[in-house]
Amino acid sequence: MKKLRSCALAAALLMLTGCGKIDSSSEKSTENTSAASSAAETTEATESASSAADEATPALDGYDLLWSDEFNGSSLDDSIWDYDPHEPGWTNNELQEYTTSEDNVFLRDGSLVLKAIKSEKNGRDYYTSGKIKTQNKKDFTYGKIVARAKVPEGQGLWPAIWMMPTDESYYGQWPKCGEIDIMEVLGSSTDTAYGTIHYGEPHAEQQGTVVLDSGTFASDFHDYSVEWEPGEIRWYIDDELYLTVNDWFTAVSGEDEKPYPAPFDQSFFVQLNLAVGGTWPGNPDDTTDFDNAEFLIDYVRVYQKPEYDTNVKKPEKQFREPTEDGNYIFNGDFSEQEDLTDDENWKFLLFEGGEGNAEIKDGMIVITTENEGTVDYSVQLVQPDLPMIKGKKYRVTFDAWADEERDIITCVSAPNAGWIRYLQDTTLTLTSDKQTFTYDFEMTEKDDNNGRLEFNMGNKGSSATVYITNVRVEEIE
Repeated sequence: MKKLRSCALAAALLMLTGCGKIDSSSEKSTENTSAASSAAETTEATESASSAADEATPALDGYDLLWSDEFNGSSLDDSIWDYDPHEPGWTNNELQEYTTSEDNVFLRDGSLVLKAIKSEKNGRDYYTSGKIKTQNKKDFTYGKIVARAKVPEGQGLWPAIWMMPTDESYYGQWPKCGEIDIMEVLGSSTDTAYGTIHYGEPHAEQQGTVVLDSGTFASDFHDYSVEWEPGEIRWYIDDELYLTVNDWFTAVSGEDEKPYPAPFDQSFFVQLNLAVGGTWPGNPDDTTDFDNAEFLIDYVRVYQKPEYDTNVKKPEKQFREPTEDGNYIFNGDFSEQEDLTDDENWKFLLFEGGEGNAEIKDGMIVITTENEGTVDYSVQLVQPDLPMIKGKKYRVTFDAWADEERDIITCVSAPNAGWIRYLQDTTLTLTSDKQTFTYDFEMTEKDDNNGRLEFNMGNKGSSATVYITNVRVEEIE
């Protein structure tokens, strides 16, 4: 899901760029102005953080507590947090004004509350909400960040726990500066949570998704955590690992890439916010209940290992080999049963109100739709891990039909490269007769080992059952 954020300039800091080990027992800079010092909190600082966090903050094996906020007081702790006010439209076409008002940011019953409020201004709907950050107060390099939170439900609400670099200009403006999204949930689909990393240039991202089998992230508190280390970042929900990333990059357009693991080798800070509207979630509507538009955070805890080995190398990309007949699609004839919920070969996905089912039978896949949802990818069949090599030409072919005439969209997308399209979104009309569809394209972007063939069946004015078989992606001269 492509999301754009602006990166405001911050005061320049000295950044750690060398190799070796970060030792968290070394002396801490009093101004916290280098990545080495932010990663090297002294024993005194650790003890102070532990004391401030009270006995409610548990120890974690293999880690020291760097800082935490259990939100047990009566007001926001300004030794940790700053308000981050912004006018509407600051980023992502969001509607809210982020304020310093205690109506939008306050503590209640041991939790931080970020509340979105709908009012009227100049005869139009007006929204305020809360955003806070630890920039220049609790910056650090590498660690385990754990936040326990309960999200609000409602169209257009967009809670997030995320991290940005202290000096956002060090490697260049977003996305070159890097961004770590610990958790995002759309209020219109609260059974699904996302963890994402942004980097580049060009803009690239990698994203993991957790969909609950029962309940929602709005019905209870959940733990969201990230383990950030040199050369690897891991995402967890309720201690279950769901995303591991180790192959990022950053560069200025036309120049060589910066030494790995840039940009994630510098000091970052934590921020919490509840957005209203924007390019990803869409705007609120009459169903959005602003009386209950509250993002609740029970605690934020940051731990750090005593030392980190920073002498890491970027792993080489592994590219899938085609089948014997040159097909990069595995199980393209649907001759084998497979788990359509895992990350191998075919995967069936539902988003944004989409309801349906996919079944492999009789040498084809059958996609039934109960609710077409609100976006084209609400009902979606994909196969990832397609090798896309710059300068090569590819052909996509498949047979498809439907119970009655209806449209679907196909494309080859780039989940790790800002969701650009190698084969552009192409709408095709299915009939009750089997048809063969063929599309050729040339790969003009940098090599990518994770191209993704998509069939999107949502939000097309039809829930007619779709049948697909004989799917191929192959190189052509």
